[in-house]
Amino acid sequence: MFYAIAVRTTRSAELKPSKDQRRTVNKWNDFVLGDDYKKGAAKLYPVSKEEKARLKNGFDLLQEIHRADLDNVKQPPEPAHRFEVTLEPATFTAEKFELFRDYQSHVHKEKSSEISQGGFKRFLCTSPLQRTSREVNGKSQELGSFHQCYRLDGRLIAMGVLDLLPHCVSGVYMLYHSDYEAWQFGKLSALREAALAIEGGYQYYYMGYYIHSCTKMRYKGDYKPQHVLDPESYEWNPLDGELKSLLEKKSYVSLSRERARKDSAASEDVEGDTNMASSDEDLAGYPLPTASEAGKAVQNGTSLFELKIPGVMTLEEMESTLDLGSTPIRVGGRLALAQHLVSWDDGDVRDPHSIKGIIGELVACLGPEAASQIVVELG
Repeated sequence: MFYAIAVRTTRSAELKPSKDQRRTVNKWNDFVLGDDYKKGAAKLYPVSKEEKARLKNGFDLLQEIHRADLDNVKQPPEPAHRFEVTLEPATFTAEKFELFRDYQSHVHKEKSSEISQGGFKRFLCTSPLQRTSREVNGKSQELGSFHQCYRLDGRLIAMGVLDLLPHCVSGVYMLYHSDYEAWQFGKLSALREAALAIEGGYQYYYMGYYIHSCTKMRYKGDYKPQHVLDPESYEWNPLDGELKSLLEKKSYVSLSRERARKDSAASEDVEGDTNMASSDEDLAGYPLPTASEAGKAVQNGTSLFELKIPGVMTLEEMESTLDLGSTPIRVGGRLALAQHLVSWDDGDVRDPHSIKGIIGELVACLGPEAASQIVVELG
């Protein structure tokens, strides 16, 4: 089961890097600056006893994540390396593609014939988000799809692919050159992206999907405090002891369902551990509980509204909260409402091949809040 996962970054104090994460940042900073620079800078720019004590006993994420950035390095002396991180539009360049080629071949073991410029563009450059900015608390906040580029001595060595949305920094993908694999850029980039969320006034840092049973995704739970989206109630719950314990036992977990079961059991004075109910029992109300079964059914023409997918609005929920016909559409550069289409009234929202069914499924997947802000472009 996929779960959405997010670090709340409203205040920097809420994100608490672990000892291992702090060590990773410090090792990279020491490498970039070099011993000669650190010794020379200590003489030229001495720090007070109070500052030394603060640095020894605490970890200021924003200060440490930028400590070796070229713009923040006091000179002279010269650092061992020139390290720069820039936020750039998510556009194609040969430099970015070569980094992508190296990463895909070394980390994902793809063959050269499987790596193409077109694939890179579609995967990590093409985006429906428009780049813009807005003012938030007196600061400019970027919105849209971007590449966060890490350059060492002028060479592109890593790149984070980000969607900057009104309330979050969403990490889409991270790639780094195989020459720098030992520096753990996965950890470095996650902390820098969280720092970007704090500095830009974004409420959350989204780390993508989380699968508890997948060891490659477990690292996402190491960033505290971490929250997981309940697939039924859409509430954000801490990824702590209660939720982790349930994820160890079940392939599907809805904490709101678990709590409702407890409340029901208590009201009926039922004895026993209700947490031990099986995943089969939890999924009993879903016609096709596994992703593979549901995927095949959709490919064969089954409507999403027939499947009761966790996180997707039911037809009843959608009809009670939204006027589907009032969904804005763009056709040939002109704006209109879905209900103005000639085929709209004759369409069936349960027919995934009809325009009403296509827009209905899109809206059901987005949810009422996001759906009220979209324009559907018809090609």
